[in-house]
Amino acid sequence: MKLAGKFLVVDGPDGSGKETQIKRLAEWITAQGGQCTRARDPGGTVIGDRIRHVLLDFDLATMDPRCEALLFMASRAQLVAEVVRPALQKGHTVLCDRFISATCAYQGAIGVPPAEIIALGRLAVGDTWPHLTILLDVPPETGFARIGRKRHHVSSRRNVGQRSIFEGATADAMERRPLEFHRRVRELFQELPAAYPAPVVLIDGERDIDAVWEDVHKAVERAFQ
Repeated sequence: MKLAGKFLVVDGPDGSGKETQIKRLAEWITAQGGQCTRARDPGGTVIGDRIRHVLLDFDLATMDPRCEALLFMASRAQLVAEVVRPALQKGHTVLCDRFISATCAYQGAIGVPPAEIIALGRLAVGDTWPHLTILLDVPPETGFARIGRKRHHVSSRRNVGQRSIFEGATADAMERRPLEFHRRVRELFQELPAAYPAPVVLIDGERDIDAVWEDVHKAVERAFQ
């Protein structure tokens, strides 16, 4: 199976449809006789989940942006060591919801230069970078509408931290983030194909699920043909 031992990441703004496309990828790979290991970032391990809870529960208004980025990388280092590398060694296809690409966008939007984030990423994961990262591109207004968050609920830049990217976070955590922040996140995602040290494909996620899946499927086929 051509995807055996491959590491795929699906990333993008909240409401971009990542979970749906990861599910379809898993079903497609399994139907071809492959084995999938799904991972979530941040978290996905006992240690990583503890770090995740720090980020969920902490008042990030007082946390330095680089400290925030380092916590994400610490969780990621454990995920790669405990889940990703062992699965790849077994010949599984690893499908991960977010990875270093997310930190480039989200922590980049609060002032950490993406080049520094990539350098931290090299320390955290070594040479275990995704063979392909698929970025689903949607405007923040579209993402908010899909997940039921109101674009007019805003506050200061950092008073609710990064909590929206975690499963189980309260919806109004992201409602209070400035729309300008989310626009910057999208811009940084759009810049990643030229700056990321591993292959990235940007896909229009604003269309219906089937149209997006067709492009995701084609992108994977082209990358591993």
